[in-house]
Amino acid sequence: MDEAIFVGGGGAQYAEKQYLSLKYANRHGLIAGATGTGKTVTLQILAEGFSAAGVPVFLSDVKGDLSGLAAAGSAAAKLHAPFTERAAKIGFDDYTYAAFPVTFWDLYGQQGHPVRTTVAEMGPLLISRLLELSEAQEGILNIAFRLADEQGLPLLDLKDLQALLVWVGENRADLSLRYGNISVQSVGAIQRRLLVLENQGGAQLFGEPALALADLMRTGADGRGQINILAADTLMASPRLYATFLLWLLSELFEELPEVGDPDKPRLVFFFDEAHLLFDDAPKALVDKVEQVARLIRSKGVGVYFVTQNPDDIPEDILGQLGNRVQHALRAFTARDRKALRMAAETYRENPDFDTEAAIREVGVGEAVTSMLQKKGVPGVVQRTLIRPPSSQLGPLEAAARAALIAASDLGARYAQPVDRVSAYEMLKARADTAAQAAEAAEARQDDVSATEREYSAGRRYSGTRVGRSTSQSKRTAPSRRAEDDSFGEAMGRMVMKELSGTTGRRIVRGILGGLFRAR
Repeated sequence: MDEAIFVGGGGAQYAEKQYLSLKYANRHGLIAGATGTGKTVTLQILAEGFSAAGVPVFLSDVKGDLSGLAAAGSAAAKLHAPFTERAAKIGFDDYTYAAFPVTFWDLYGQQGHPVRTTVAEMGPLLISRLLELSEAQEGILNIAFRLADEQGLPLLDLKDLQALLVWVGENRADLSLRYGNISVQSVGAIQRRLLVLENQGGAQLFGEPALALADLMRTGADGRGQINILAADTLMASPRLYATFLLWLLSELFEELPEVGDPDKPRLVFFFDEAHLLFDDAPKALVDKVEQVARLIRSKGVGVYFVTQNPDDIPEDILGQLGNRVQHALRAFTARDRKALRMAAETYRENPDFDTEAAIREVGVGEAVTSMLQKKGVPGVVQRTLIRPPSSQLGPLEAAARAALIAASDLGARYAQPVDRVSAYEMLKARADTAAQAAEAAEARQDDVSATEREYSAGRRYSGTRVGRSTSQSKRTAPSRRAEDDSFGEAMGRMVMKELSGTTGRRIVRGILGGLFRAR
C-alpha cells in the first residue's frame, strides 16, 4: 500500500500485513508498554515509514538510541539474522538496510543545533508551569507580561524577565492600584525560581535566533521527510523543562500553521516520548490546553503520537483522541496494574480470535497488540502483531559520525551563534541610568544651594539680594549717617549689658534695688 506505512504482521502465523494509513495518521496515536518491551523500536520504524512517505518527523531521543536513524543497519550486526528471519515471517519481502535524513537538535547546543525560543513566545502559562509557581506568583507574572506589551518591552531571554520583575517590584505601590496587590515576597520567589532554572541550564532555551518551525518541516531532494531528533538524555535531568518545551512546540505548531482539513498525509508527525511527564501534577488549565491542541491540531495536518509506559498515564479526554494504537506488553503485578490492564483492553475493538487482555499481558519483546484507523476513521479490529525490523541502525550513532552530520548541516550557520539585541533588559537599564543621572544633577544643584546658605550664615559671603522682614528692610535702606548712629548705639548697648551682667553690674543693681526697698 503506497498510502500506508507497513507496521508488521498480524493474524494467524503473523501473515496478515498491518498498515498505518497515512490519510488517518494525523488523527494521533499511542505507543505504550512496559520498559524493555520494544517501544523504542516501534517509534523508530514509524519514523522511518513517515520519512519514506515524505512526511517530516520530530521526536525526542530520551535514551540516545534513536540517533541510529542516521545510519543504515549492517549485515555484520548481531541482530541481522533475527531481523531477516522476522522480515520473512511477516512477508516484508523488500526489507533492506537504509539510512534516513536526520537533523540533530539540543537545548544545550552540545549534541545538535541549539534550540531557542523567546520568553514572550513561551508565555506566562507555560513559564509558570516550568517554574512551579503558585497562583499568586502566576498572577504577578501575568502582570509583568501585560506591562511588557503595554510599554513595548521585548521579552527575549531570562535577563529581560528578571529586569522586568525588578521594575515591577520597585513600582509595586503604583501598579497595585491598577492590577491588584503585588508583594515583594512573591516577586522574590519568582526570581529565585528563575535562578534555579538558570543554574540548570534552562537559560540557554531563551534567546534568539528563535527556532523557525519551517526548519522542522523540510523534505530532502529525494522526497523523503526530514527526521528531527531532539537530544533529551541530558534534558531528562530537568523533566519539567523537557515537558514544557515540547508542549510549547506543539502550541506553536497549532498557532502558526494554517488549516488544511484532511490531507492525504500529515505535514508533520510529532512523537512525545515519556508523555506522562506532561501530565504529572499538571494544573487543570494546562491539561485543558493539551486537550485543545490534541483535538484541533489534526486540522493543521499534524499528527501527535504519545509514547508512555501505561495508557493510564494519559488523561481520558486526551486518550480518546488517539486513534492509532500500538500496545506492547503491560505487567500486572499489583491491583492497580491489573485495573489499568483491564481498562487498556476495553478500549480496543474486540477480536473473536483471542482475549485482548490476555494478549496484552502475554506478548513478547517486539510484539504488540495493534489497532489502526481504517476507512472513514473507524478503529480496526485489534490484532496481535509482530513489529517489522528497522532498516536503520539499531542503537546510538557514533559520536564522530554525529558530529560530522551536525557540521555538514546548513542550519548550523543559522542557529550556532546567539544574538542579543536591544530588549527589555537594555531598555530598563537605560531608563534607570537616565533617572540616576537626573537625580545626581538635582543633588548637585541642591549641594550648591546648601553651600551658599552655609557660607552666608557664617558671614563669609554677603548677598545684597538676601533680605529679612520688610520692617528690617527699611532700617537697612536708611541714610548712611543713620546707619552709623544705629551701629554705634547698638555697640554701646551691648557694652552696657555686658557690664551689667558682670560682678560690678550686679552690685550696682543690688544697691539701687536695696535703696528703693528701704525707702519704702
